[in-house]
Amino acid sequence: MDFELKTLSRPRSASEKTDALIVLVPTGVKPQGDALSDLMAAAIKAKDFEPQAGKLLQSYRSAGLGATRLLLAGVGGGSAREVKKALGAAMAALKSVGAQKLIISLSWLELEGAELSAAVQAAVVACADGTYSYQLTRSKPAAPAIEKVLVGVSAQAAARVGFETGLGLAKGIELAQEWGNRPANHATPTLLAGAARALGKLRGIQVEVLGPREVARLGMGSFMAVARGSEEPLRFIVLRYIGAGRGQAPVVLVGKGITFDTGGISIKPAPEMDEMKFDMCGAASVLGTFRTLAELRPQVNVVGLIPACENMPDGRALKPGDVVRSMSGQTIEVLNTDAEGRLILCDALTYAERFKPQAVVDIATLTGACVIALGAVRSGLFASNDELAQALSAAGEAALDPCWRMPLDDDYAEGLKTNFADVANVAGRAAGSVTAAKFLQRFASQYPWAHLDIAGTAWRGGAAKGATGRPVGLLVHYLLGLAKAAKPAAGAAGSRGRRTPSKSARA
Repeated sequence: MDFELKTLSRPRSASEKTDALIVLVPTGVKPQGDALSDLMAAAIKAKDFEPQAGKLLQSYRSAGLGATRLLLAGVGGGSAREVKKALGAAMAALKSVGAQKLIISLSWLELEGAELSAAVQAAVVACADGTYSYQLTRSKPAAPAIEKVLVGVSAQAAARVGFETGLGLAKGIELAQEWGNRPANHATPTLLAGAARALGKLRGIQVEVLGPREVARLGMGSFMAVARGSEEPLRFIVLRYIGAGRGQAPVVLVGKGITFDTGGISIKPAPEMDEMKFDMCGAASVLGTFRTLAELRPQVNVVGLIPACENMPDGRALKPGDVVRSMSGQTIEVLNTDAEGRLILCDALTYAERFKPQAVVDIATLTGACVIALGAVRSGLFASNDELAQALSAAGEAALDPCWRMPLDDDYAEGLKTNFADVANVAGRAAGSVTAAKFLQRFASQYPWAHLDIAGTAWRGGAAKGATGRPVGLLVHYLLGLAKAAKPAAGAAGSRGRRTPSKSARA
């Protein structure tokens, strides 16, 4: 799908020829003599339309308009969050009409500078999300209905950064959705490593893939113990994005890559077990973030680590009560084999030390307890460092991909004590998301660390079942913030490696 940013006056929005026109309408809009303004005012006066976020009014071949279909989409005050909600509703309404060319007009929003940029970014991401459709394993893949999207604004220069950022985010989010949605037989650890290698062909990204022998030499006994119940060989994926000088300490992103989770010997109940293909959405979010980095080229160094394997219950599988030795040397009593994500992450967190990182963030569909605590609205955030926690929280708000900080009191670790190893892998049902984070914290003491539990936000169930691509937006905004903060110190090298924005781009 092609996106284009264009200066579009209000009268020009009305006259442009297109299959569908979405006009974002704020509260307090006033008639200004053009056909669209008059139509809006009349609809509002008749109470047929209310410009609140998510409210729609549709018309077909309206007099005086160049568009075949018109959607008035309320955006309330015009914030980025309201723009996202409005376009979510509008794109859903357009899904079945067969429009090929779409115009989204933000010309009625009286926004400037950063607010306009944020609104345009939200519009691009919401539009891309609304048109995404999983096709890989369908016998008759559907052709994309919308082929070209023109984003019309009153001031193109102010919107350019948001437009370019939105395009980059859309590509990363779509990649994360695509790999999250794939059935487990189409997203094995080996295939996931192939997706990483494909990213390695992009500018600035390097990829290394370690197999069972290399992982054994590293002493990743905890990771190997989870993988040994499956016939699919494990993969440990290392990605590097070099956007700044080699002297800059990197941020390390660690994504949980359980490509299918049966629960192992502590097997899960059958209903909804198919959704455990989404248990690698942490890994998918790391891949998606690197896809966006290759587009936006921020001046920051990033390492991605993905321990990838299946959790299966064969005769060689890990058993409740087994004790394994992690890469750190700490021994772990495995009381529940369905708490396997932390067992693969802990070795990756130890491996992260070699990069001398400025921060490490792990991303995992880790606990059902986090779903109970926060639902599908906010990801759970745990952090050993206040500054890191604040930066991630702010990034989540800016990306409309919010998180919520959870506690890490030492008292929560009491339940992880055991008579038979240094630590147990579970501590009972109470505060399950917190005790899982306390387990991981034991292996992340050498650097500022944060853990994002995305079990409630990485995918939707029910009729809308599918991966969301979260938290790619949060992670990218965090990294962009680091790059922006480092710019004054970069001096004359500030423009090195940046991509020149184009007038149009493909997403």
